[in-house]
Amino acid sequence: MTVLRRSPLTLRAVSRRPYHTTPARAAKLTVGIRREDPTRIWERRCPLTPDAVHELVTKDGVDVLVQPCERRVFTADDFLKAGAKLHPTLQPAHVIVGIKETPLPEVLADSLPAPGAHAHDAKHPALVPRTQVMFSHTVKGQLYNMELLSKFLASENGGAPERGALLPRLIDYELLTGEDGKRTVGFGWFAGVAGALEALCAMAHAHLELGVASPFLYTPRPQTQPSLQSIRTRLRDVVGAGIVANGTPKSLGPIVIGVTGTGKVAEGCLAILEDLPIEKITVDQLHNVVTDPNTDLHKVYVVHAHAKDYFVRRDGAPFERSDYYALPDKYASEFHTKIAPYLSLLLHGAGWAPAFPRLMTNEQLTTTLELAQALGKGRFACVGDISCDIEGGLEFLSRSTTLSSPFYTARPAALPAHLPPVTIMAVDILPTALPLEASQHFSTAFLPYLRIVLAGYTHPGAKPASTQIHEALDRATVAQGGELTPSFEWLRRPLGIWKKSIAAPSSEDGEPANAGHASKKPLPGAPRKKRVLMLGSGMVARPAVDELCRRSDVELVIASDSIGDAERLAAQHSNAQPVKVDVSDRDSVGRLVQGVDVVISLLPVPFHTGVAEACIEHRKHLVTASYISPAMQALHQRAVDADVVLMNEIGLDPGIDHCSALSLLDKLRSEGKEIVSFTSFCGGLPAPEHADVPLGYRFSWSPKGVLSAASNAARFKLWGEECAIDGDALLSRHFPSVPLSNVLQFEGLANRNSLPYADVYGLTPLSGVRTVFRGTLRYPGFADLMHAFKAIGLLDASSTINPHHWSALARQALEKTLGTLIMDDPASLLSALAAVVPPAQRDTVLHALHWLGAVPPTLAPSHAGGAFEPLDASLPPLPRAPTTPLDMFAALLAHKLRYLPGQRDLVVLSHEIVARPISSSSSPLTARTDEEVHTSSLITYGTDYASAMARTVGLPVAYAALQVLDGGIRARGVRGPTDREVYTNVLARLEEAGLGVRESVRKAGSAGGARVGGMGVEQTLREHWRVMQETV
Repeated sequence: MTVLRRSPLTLRAVSRRPYHTTPARAAKLTVGIRREDPTRIWERRCPLTPDAVHELVTKDGVDVLVQPCERRVFTADDFLKAGAKLHPTLQPAHVIVGIKETPLPEVLADSLPAPGAHAHDAKHPALVPRTQVMFSHTVKGQLYNMELLSKFLASENGGAPERGALLPRLIDYELLTGEDGKRTVGFGWFAGVAGALEALCAMAHAHLELGVASPFLYTPRPQTQPSLQSIRTRLRDVVGAGIVANGTPKSLGPIVIGVTGTGKVAEGCLAILEDLPIEKITVDQLHNVVTDPNTDLHKVYVVHAHAKDYFVRRDGAPFERSDYYALPDKYASEFHTKIAPYLSLLLHGAGWAPAFPRLMTNEQLTTTLELAQALGKGRFACVGDISCDIEGGLEFLSRSTTLSSPFYTARPAALPAHLPPVTIMAVDILPTALPLEASQHFSTAFLPYLRIVLAGYTHPGAKPASTQIHEALDRATVAQGGELTPSFEWLRRPLGIWKKSIAAPSSEDGEPANAGHASKKPLPGAPRKKRVLMLGSGMVARPAVDELCRRSDVELVIASDSIGDAERLAAQHSNAQPVKVDVSDRDSVGRLVQGVDVVISLLPVPFHTGVAEACIEHRKHLVTASYISPAMQALHQRAVDADVVLMNEIGLDPGIDHCSALSLLDKLRSEGKEIVSFTSFCGGLPAPEHADVPLGYRFSWSPKGVLSAASNAARFKLWGEECAIDGDALLSRHFPSVPLSNVLQFEGLANRNSLPYADVYGLTPLSGVRTVFRGTLRYPGFADLMHAFKAIGLLDASSTINPHHWSALARQALEKTLGTLIMDDPASLLSALAAVVPPAQRDTVLHALHWLGAVPPTLAPSHAGGAFEPLDASLPPLPRAPTTPLDMFAALLAHKLRYLPGQRDLVVLSHEIVARPISSSSSPLTARTDEEVHTSSLITYGTDYASAMARTVGLPVAYAALQVLDGGIRARGVRGPTDREVYTNVLARLEEAGLGVRESVRKAGSAGGARVGGMGVEQTLREHWRVMQETV
């Protein structure tokens, strides 16, 4: 679902005229098939198939327009062959159909000329409103989509022609029902099929966690197969046949799958399970099947549990369905004792509402797992919650999942430590995993309804061909003629709540938790101040604090576990308030979050997800400078549902790098150029005069992130070749020179996986560009020395050591690496070092270890292996408990390689983009003489006021937070700064702050700018990679 102010994700320029009127002319009745929101990367379904389109064109005589989309299950050629036409905006369409909600900027609300036969004349035809059909997710009063609903209402569109009577009609598929009240157009059966398959895969993973490989490892994931038939064939012929032939693992006992629900979801689950060698059993048979040692393991046992099997009246009276729905509070669930402990997998397809008893509570989960442990390995190890009611029927379902990351491990806070967690699959868009068959089924069901809608345009006022369908469409109409239909007048209330939230983003809350400093009370009648919470008071906080507090209408709460730091940051500002907080105390953090409008997290990355959870709970926006982690990305839909934006990657790298790259790419595309190469490097370094230390590097925050990154695998595309570097080889396969300057020398490391940025930057398809590379800059020598530290074992995070002095750090790390005891004398340590460090590096490495204090003073090298600054003999306190070498080394580097007073840092960010005029005749691998090398660079040094890193991280964070605070960011969910409204604002503000990005251009192959000898970054990387390949 999408939100109150969703991202303007559209490839076209959206008119600012809200009621643009299509040029007056007689029109042919036209249907438009909309593309789905590009942020929904797995949404491949389509409401009409090419066959349906062919019928509409040939039999019904209507035009069909299709908005291009390369993700859709049907290709553009499929639709063209069916008689459709491609159109970028669907502007001529009278009826627009899609699956999910239309992105807000793409909602067409203007009227159109009536179809030709009913135009009064060619010059002045009658105008008719459009019809929009979708799953709008407005009909339950969802606040996050009230802005979408407002597009259809005259009361919210004061300038609409004809007092809003020509605003579009909104029809919601969810409301299309038969006379029996059951839905007639939907995807429930396919959700059941896909959910069962994904859950079987999750169960196989849970089995691996138990140390067992089961036949379900070979279950086909639905979205990886071309058709449902191929899925069923593989499930039957590989998984099922394997069970028949070899059985399921004896250590797991009989595999028992439980299914709940009686609707289409449950039907889909049961249908796909038929392709396994199943035996259906009853609830009463569960105990015997699981406990009998002679139970046949060449079968899978399926129990379809109905409400009568597990809901009981509290007074002991028998279950009656009508009584249950009339008096749900009289009933309790016994699922946790009667059924759950015996199951290997639960496929939950039953719905739930707040007034009804849960299938299982968190407390009942504990009971289930206690019983399951007694029954054997793998009992109740996995749940596939296809209903996906967060904290609903299954209270321990804390979040939904995605097809990209379909399951997670759940451990409620109250679950005792001796009990295992539960693996949960809870994908919330399961039908799109079967896009072909789901679309075919949906199209067949929807087409009769569409024809009645079209008849309303061609024969207005005539008796409909099907009164039943006509009445169903009336019931499914949410808004028409600028008004809510009578059944949905109640939506005025959530609409009003949404409008108030726009006027005042959050209510006036009380004092922050832990506040020993009283908040300043506003004067009577004074405008309410906007409130920001900053969690963390570290090295990048000061520029952000100062920027936020420049605004007199902003009140800032600085919350930190170091109240001294928070007080120093707040001291210069009357609108800043320091607060001490334990960030591991979720309740304290939650109370602080509740009292503000926007939260900025400058905490270490592991804390961001917890803060984001609190923001979702209290419906507050979040801004961080960190990469979007899988855990953060998993919160996307919950954030959308809560109508909040979780804005990440808005620091330097990531952050300014995204903003400047997108800005230059937009500019080049607007000039009609194609992009053939994209390289980007960024680094935060000591200024050259302060770089004479081991690694040529100093730390402005915890070194652990830098040390851990030294083991990150990397992928990129370089001159047409998709390349990969294993994490173990990242340092040894560095790029020894990156030509960004004639003065400064840099080496480069590939930065994680560059290939997803092809999507972020619109460099798709990937086959259409020859290079996509993102890298990290360091001074020469960094990679070789860090590689030696890694070989010694100083980056080991899997074992622990407990030296009694820092000088024993290298020796004890080497002992873990070599698996042998090393005597505490110089000769033994030198011999051990020789086993892992090449002779050419030995003196440099020894000198660095001596300078850092990680080897005994008696082991000083015979001659200097590096021109380091004078030795700093001070050392940090030693950890008392056994600690990993990585953590110990990080603590040592944080002290020895810290920035001292008066030392400045340097930030270098540089993109190189090779572009050329668009041509269909040449491959991107073919270098052309008309290629241009465009650069976009930011180079800045720290000042007495703040470090370069603090300014380039802190200021973008502040700019983004203020933009969110002012309602300038419409996107919702987990986002980066990839929307134009975000990156243009950040770049403009950085320019004002003297941190503007500078662009230049030269002809490819010419000596220009800082490119030594005319060889650009792409060419240099290509040459280094060729040499690496030859020496492997």
